[in-house]
Amino acid sequence: MTPPTSSTTPTTTYRHNGMVCTDHTLDVPLDHTRPDGGPTITLFAREVVAAEHEHRDPPLLLWLQGGPGCHAERPNAAGAWLRRALKDYRVVLMDQRGTGRSTPADRRTLAVHADAAAAAEYLGHFRADAIVRDAELLRRRLRGDRPWTVLGQSFGGFSALTYLSLAPEGLERVLITGGLPPLTGHADDVYRAAYRRTLAHNDRYFDRYPGDQRLVDAVAAHLASHDVRMPSGERLSVRRFQTMGITFGTSSGFDTLHYLLESAFVDGASGPELSDSFLRGVDAVVSYAPRPLYAVLHEPIYAQGDRPTDWSAHRIREEFPEFDADGQDRDGPHRPLRFTGEMIYPWQFEEDPALVPLRETADILAQRTDWPALYDLDRLADNNVPVTAAVYYDDMFVDREQSLATAGLVRGLRPWITNTHAHDGVRADPAVLDRLLGMACGRI
Repeated sequence: MTPPTSSTTPTTTYRHNGMVCTDHTLDVPLDHTRPDGGPTITLFAREVVAAEHEHRDPPLLLWLQGGPGCHAERPNAAGAWLRRALKDYRVVLMDQRGTGRSTPADRRTLAVHADAAAAAEYLGHFRADAIVRDAELLRRRLRGDRPWTVLGQSFGGFSALTYLSLAPEGLERVLITGGLPPLTGHADDVYRAAYRRTLAHNDRYFDRYPGDQRLVDAVAAHLASHDVRMPSGERLSVRRFQTMGITFGTSSGFDTLHYLLESAFVDGASGPELSDSFLRGVDAVVSYAPRPLYAVLHEPIYAQGDRPTDWSAHRIREEFPEFDADGQDRDGPHRPLRFTGEMIYPWQFEEDPALVPLRETADILAQRTDWPALYDLDRLADNNVPVTAAVYYDDMFVDREQSLATAGLVRGLRPWITNTHAHDGVRADPAVLDRLLGMACGRI
């Protein structure tokens, strides 16, 4: 099939902190099954090369970041992996469609659609299959027919498996960190396992900081009996406070929450109150204003076939009464509060102003029953692209056993199982990427 074409705009090049950055913008089809004559959106990518390699031609590496709905890292705040990658590669940081400088999708831009159904139809084109097709257009622009290496972190690893399924000819090698998705099954299987892992991370947190249980319960009791507003003006409910557990999956998440809780209460005019500094820190975690697509598409990234996700995390939560915050401030047995993790709930589309206008759209996506397949099991079983993957033993976000099951279905995939790193290991330690490159090149 002849690949769709894309229009481009002039590039911009500048130097920054030992790196040479070139910004690329191109128009791509909204629907890659209608490459000619259909609507287009803008795709942005930044090409980064170490200044000493500026006039050389190192191979290209595409960074596929986690998410969904998160833009690519910026060079001024990139993780440890980037400096390591720049020793060998010219790195491409692509804002996945709907994020960053690629045509954004949020409550304001989606308001241009006629109704929620039209917005849901539009967002149906923002999953991994479309991201891969965008990447292929970008690769052809930057390198012609030459393949490139892909480094996929978390959801980026999911997208890398879709890449291997749809366009393996574009890949020289694939490196995956904390991102081997289940290839079959349903979102219910994902969240059932996720709740178990999240409970285990709660136990680890309170084992490290046993005094925090009393403080966390006091915050929950205060929220249950007071109308507490964050500096943004949004109300902080108990269940919204519980979502702070999403920080547990990173290398510094336990400590970050602990030191935030230290400043939780101050003495106000009428007694203890939650401090603005604490509430501002909470707001930075629980608000989806910077990444609304993360909330809208978090369950659809697992959807394939005719079974709807139907707010999977919300339904499966009923199987885990440990997360039930009701009764925190009532008579009867005390139930210590437990934090939730990487789950999205329909009530968040009632409490988060960035999500409120998207509630009906999210409902439509949750009930959709005609999702295309994201993975080609036969092609993956016959894979010829070298693949190495870091599987984090205690990863809170991506299940170890599901990851290893997937690894066994991809021909030639070499997993590295480690308990040394959390989910963000590739950002925290350059040795993670170094190890995967060594495996890919046969040095390890």
